[in-house]
Amino acid sequence: MTLKSMILAGFLVSCAAPAAVAASGQIDGSGVNDILNLMRGYGSATLGTQDNGDPKIAGKIEGQPYSMYFSNCTNNKDCEDIDLYAGYLGIKPSLDKLNAWNRDTRFGRAYLDNDGDAGIDMDINLVHGVSAENLDSTLSIWAQLVKKYTAYVGAK
Repeated sequence: MTLKSMILAGFLVSCAAPAAVAASGQIDGSGVNDILNLMRGYGSATLGTQDNGDPKIAGKIEGQPYSMYFSNCTNNKDCEDIDLYAGYLGIKPSLDKLNAWNRDTRFGRAYLDNDGDAGIDMDINLVHGVSAENLDSTLSIWAQLVKKYTAYVGAK
C-alpha cells in the first residue's frame, strides 16, 4: 500500500467514524432530544434555547428547578458539553457548610452565587460521545445530588 493510499484510507475511516458512533448507541452533543428524553426519567424537562441560540433544558427534580445548558456548540448544535445548574433563591448557607459539602461530596460543586444564594452545578463532557447507559448513570447522579443538596441547604 502506498503512502497516498494509506492517507486516503485513514481519511475515509475518520469520515465514517461519526456514523459508527451513532449506530453504536453513543450520545454526543448533537443528541439533544435523546438527552431530553433521559432527563424526563428524573422529572419534568422541556427543551428551549439560550439567548445565544444554543439549546437548554429546564426541568424539575422532585419540585426543585434546574437548568441544563449546552455549551461549546457549533452553530447552536453539536455541543461539546452540558452544564447542569440548580439555584436556591433566598437560601444562604455559610461558607463552612458549603466547604463541607464540597469536601465530602463527589461530582457536584456547591457555591454561593453573586447574591449569596446557594447553587450547585455539574459538568458533563460529550466530546466523542458517551454510551446512553453511561449518560443516564451520570444524569442519575445529578438527580441524586439535587435531592441531597436541596435537603442539605434546607430548601423545601
